[in-house]
Amino acid sequence: MGAENATIFAVSSGSPPAAIAVIRISGPRAGDALVSLIGKPIAPRRASLAKLHDASGNLLDEALVLWFPGPQSATGEDCAELQCHGGRAVLAAVSLALGAIEGLRPAQEGEFTRRAFANGRLDLAEAEALADLLEAETELQRAAAVANASGSLSSKVEAWRERVLMLSAQIEAALDFSDEDDVSEIPDGFTWNIGELSRELAALLDQPRSEKLKEGFRVVLAGPPNSGKSTLFNALVESEAAITSAIAGTTRDLIERSVGIGGVPFSFVDTAGLRDEAAEEIEEIGIERARAEFAKADVVLWLGPQATGPAGSWEVAARLDASDFVAKTAPVFSVSAVSGEGLAALKEALIEAARTALPKPGEAALNARQFARLGEARDGLQGAGSHTDLLLIAEELRQARVAFDRLIGCATTEDMLDALFGRFCIGK
Repeated sequence: MGAENATIFAVSSGSPPAAIAVIRISGPRAGDALVSLIGKPIAPRRASLAKLHDASGNLLDEALVLWFPGPQSATGEDCAELQCHGGRAVLAAVSLALGAIEGLRPAQEGEFTRRAFANGRLDLAEAEALADLLEAETELQRAAAVANASGSLSSKVEAWRERVLMLSAQIEAALDFSDEDDVSEIPDGFTWNIGELSRELAALLDQPRSEKLKEGFRVVLAGPPNSGKSTLFNALVESEAAITSAIAGTTRDLIERSVGIGGVPFSFVDTAGLRDEAAEEIEEIGIERARAEFAKADVVLWLGPQATGPAGSWEVAARLDASDFVAKTAPVFSVSAVSGEGLAALKEALIEAARTALPKPGEAALNARQFARLGEARDGLQGAGSHTDLLLIAEELRQARVAFDRLIGCATTEDMLDALFGRFCIGK
């Protein structure tokens, strides 16, 4: 049996041991496999309690079993689900029994989802969002992934594609009947419709990208040696990630930690202390890297003398508890990482700034691939709006349709699909 026709199975729940574990089966022999295990067919889409036996009649487990005939199933194929006890030995025994059935084999990474895509149960944008959902670690990441996985972006793209098809039909009609009196060269309202659609695409292209949700809102701590950067860094990430010492130049390289605060993803970066003359070559390299981080930062927390930090940085007077504390005349924040004074206010301000810069919950957020395809569609529409030759307009509209098709997966490459579905676990 070819790989594309094989019936696959895998544990789809978390690593054992657990109270309950789920084994999924998908493919043309899913129903036969279910009957082989329980000895009889069951009603579709109803949970049934049944004893599972191997080919020799040995009792393997008692489980809840479900049967989903295709195409109305998660993968678009015949599917079965076994909700077994979650012990390692139970799962090993049931998997061994399934592997002994002709036509069945263990699933590969992301193969269930790839079959759902191939069978039209979800499009490429929804599959990418599902992968993001599985990797989500903060509330904002989860909300954005859920929005795209539920078809938020796909619905927009489908609606835009339909409008481009209507515009293309108008141009084709003008081309076919341009010698007749009842069809003008460029249809009435065509230019306005093109412009309006282009503006809608541009608005989405201007929104924050989904990569920012993965990378986190980037906060760089900077200042001269012994200004309290590493102590504040440790307090913000709630870990002793950076070594703190009274010796100048203790931090010689970048230290980066990703954490979630208030459901928002952050990347905090501790940097080497900045001074004009470094003590040695290694420290000098660290200082150069610290300065390079300023351009990458969403916010720089400047702990040095007032008005000497990078443009747009937040002035922070640190070491509020120290006997030699030097106040700033107009600091954004005064904090003590040791006592915690002022720390909550700083975190709240960072959360507020991050929520402004990151995609909003429930909004469609484009990844790099989607951004490129939508940009191609926008370029095609703008090109169509700039021409007067009907043939050139028709070609630009065709390019826009191709870009939409590639975005949702109607036209794509196997290499790209391999990379995407390789992000999934075995049982997904």
